[in-house]
Amino acid sequence: MIRQPIITVMGHVDHGKTTLLDRIRSSAIASREAGGITQHIGASEVPIDVINKLCGSVIKKLGVDLTIPGLLFIDTPGHEAFTNLRRRGGSISDLAILVVDIGKSFEPQTYEAIDILKEYKTPFIVAANKIDLLTGWMRNPTYSFTESIEKQQDGVREDLDAKLYSLVGKLSELGFSSERFDRVVDVKKEVSIIPISAKTGEGIAELLMFASGLSQKFLGNRLNIEINDPGIGSIIEKKEEKGLGTTLDVILYNGTLRINDTVAFATSIGIGTAKIRALLKPKALQEMRESSSKFYYVDFASAASGVKISGSGLEDALPGSLIISTANPFYERDISAEISEVFSSDKSGIILKADTIGSIEAISRLLKSIGVNISKKSLGKVTKRDILDAFSMKSDDPHNAIVLSFNVGMEDDAELESQATGIKVIKADIIYKLIDDYKEWSEEEKRTSMENLEKTLVMPGKIKVLPNSCFRVSHPAVFGVEVSGGCIKPSYLLMKNNGDIIGRIKEIQNNGLGKQDAKKGESVAISIDGITYGRHVHDNDILFTFIRPEDVRALKYKYAQLLDDEDKDLLGQISEINKMQT
Repeated sequence: MIRQPIITVMGHVDHGKTTLLDRIRSSAIASREAGGITQHIGASEVPIDVINKLCGSVIKKLGVDLTIPGLLFIDTPGHEAFTNLRRRGGSISDLAILVVDIGKSFEPQTYEAIDILKEYKTPFIVAANKIDLLTGWMRNPTYSFTESIEKQQDGVREDLDAKLYSLVGKLSELGFSSERFDRVVDVKKEVSIIPISAKTGEGIAELLMFASGLSQKFLGNRLNIEINDPGIGSIIEKKEEKGLGTTLDVILYNGTLRINDTVAFATSIGIGTAKIRALLKPKALQEMRESSSKFYYVDFASAASGVKISGSGLEDALPGSLIISTANPFYERDISAEISEVFSSDKSGIILKADTIGSIEAISRLLKSIGVNISKKSLGKVTKRDILDAFSMKSDDPHNAIVLSFNVGMEDDAELESQATGIKVIKADIIYKLIDDYKEWSEEEKRTSMENLEKTLVMPGKIKVLPNSCFRVSHPAVFGVEVSGGCIKPSYLLMKNNGDIIGRIKEIQNNGLGKQDAKKGESVAISIDGITYGRHVHDNDILFTFIRPEDVRALKYKYAQLLDDEDKDLLGQISEINKMQT
């Protein structure tokens, strides 16, 4: 059987996600004589005959024959709309519609959505919403953008194009080629931007047409399901319902679940099971205002659909987990593999706490993409143990001594431990902001570390003693030098090219003023205690900074970014001089 594609609607708050879904639903309700609409848990199903009716003129113009059974729109709010719609290695969402307010362009949750879509390699369409707010826009009683734009004045069209190309520019910065849908040359290589008004309905025809057409053309076998197989789905939310106890909102993407089936799912300590006591669906949308009951009971639910599951033993189920009928002989293997995959960790790295399995997976993928290791991942509030685990990373790598906390709180004793140990906890409820805040902290830590390192680590330096420039023979000896390579600083030990140590620089001066360092090309006076000019140091002597062999290795391999090519050559010379002393 071919199932309907699962379409996730994403976007920044107030950009019109809910209004868009309401418009699609209300439009479908108005066309219910053509098939109506079914409401699921966290989803709304628009049958193909409704789509055909709403998109009539567009379908006729393009000559498209739609064969999919309809579209299942996911309307769970927030990041959970996508991260919890998951199966091993990816998302059960087939296509996403990214809603962007054409007047406000990209905002924080827009970037978050795109980051997630990129990580899960999910194709998407941009719905450029609120075209009705463009100055001079004339509303037309049509669902078609193509028909409506032909009736707008030239100035309005130009304003629309300017705003659309601003979106094209934003998407280009993020690595996507895009264009207005009717100017797209290759739908596989370009993101289609469809101007719409969720408020008036203009553009809804093209949006539904493209969502249907792209799904049908490119998803292929992904839409094939076995309706009689044991059910498998994804837990998008766990709730407490009056009279029902703990319930799970589930999107089924294969097979069928029935009353009295036993289902398995991931818990924080392994695999849990529960017997289905009740399966519930919401009343159909056209009945909602008249009905006093929110749900009705069903004996079974088949993919692709949303359903609420009630039963004892669901309390420990993790949102974002697979939920599989135990009639599937591989349920233990699949759930164990999922737990192992999602919660796999590195020997050293940061600590990650989050609210759901889906969040853990999405954040882990984003952190891995920027080369960040994770030593521990878990769900729930940040605990004292988490802080101590992060503190233990400090000796291994100070950049791992941090806790990232997504959408969860922090226990009181953890707060105290954080203050006592100085372990920072970065908190956020937007994934991309969590990543950006970590990057900012990491860069600042590296900058501070490098500054401290440069204060303590001896850098390569080479100087020539200037002839006829001895200002004091001893106590201390003061004489002029030219820095011919690298740099010198007070406290640096100097040696000859045979490895003999001359002494430690006490002070560097230029025109009577003290200096913290002197770099290549500078001529300065230096003072050294414990030597006599003319016996230990002579005119035209070449001297090098003495660097311990272990520090030479550190500069060569660990801190090579501190050196340019000339510095590296100089470090090689110093290393060869050191070998003469071994």
